[in-house]
Amino acid sequence: MLILILEGVLIGCLLGLTGAGGGILAVPALMVSQNWSVALAAPVGLLAVTLAALVGAIQGLINKTIRYKAAIWIALLSIPTAKYGIYLSHIISPVWLTLTFSMVMFYVAYRGFLGEPSELTHSICQINQETGKFIWNMKTAAVLGGIGIISGLLTGLLGVGGGFVIVPALRKFTNLNMKSIIATSLLVIFCIGSISIFINVLNGFPYPKEISSIFIVSCIIGLLIGRLIINYLSAKMIKTIFSILVIIVALVLFISSLSELNFI
Repeated sequence: MLILILEGVLIGCLLGLTGAGGGILAVPALMVSQNWSVALAAPVGLLAVTLAALVGAIQGLINKTIRYKAAIWIALLSIPTAKYGIYLSHIISPVWLTLTFSMVMFYVAYRGFLGEPSELTHSICQINQETGKFIWNMKTAAVLGGIGIISGLLTGLLGVGGGFVIVPALRKFTNLNMKSIIATSLLVIFCIGSISIFINVLNGFPYPKEISSIFIVSCIIGLLIGRLIINYLSAKMIKTIFSILVIIVALVLFISSLSELNFI
């Protein structure tokens, strides 16, 4: 149980620091500490990360750093693909799902989660410098919608919040500052995660109450800690810590999957 609490605090802290990283680490953490399969760990991890993201999103709304229209648009476009992602997660073998999950994690680590942002003047989705809000046009709607489609599919299929797609995508295609990107990402994670959780409940998924509650509280505490210390850590340090953790967990899952497939 102590390991579960520590995992929750660490995952929540990463979520608060980067606007992502929660879901992609919550699932393997629960798999290792509770000896669960991906199919069981993913919904519980998503539940904890979603509620923790809500707390961060509320802070962003209070501080007026969230671009809520963009967040809602991204979330709306994720609804159909999240549904299909959940459907695919029930028909794909757990071993292959775990292998896929590990490959996604390798990709995230390879790209460098907090890579250098694009030049602000060349961003496809521009921000009005006077209001701080997006200048909405067809390009802006299409790019943000595309982010939602991909995030929704990965959320449903792998049980992650989609933040590891949303944050780097917003850095690449928009000229939002990092605080707004993180806050907006947290609101999207909450919206997308809520949809997937609702679908899981309708499908009768049996959430283990005690473990889920402890993990949720731990994640929220960790997120609050992350939001407090974010001003004292450089983006490079956060990227390095996150990438190392992702690589370690991905290696463990990858080797485990190959072992079950009798490749090693």
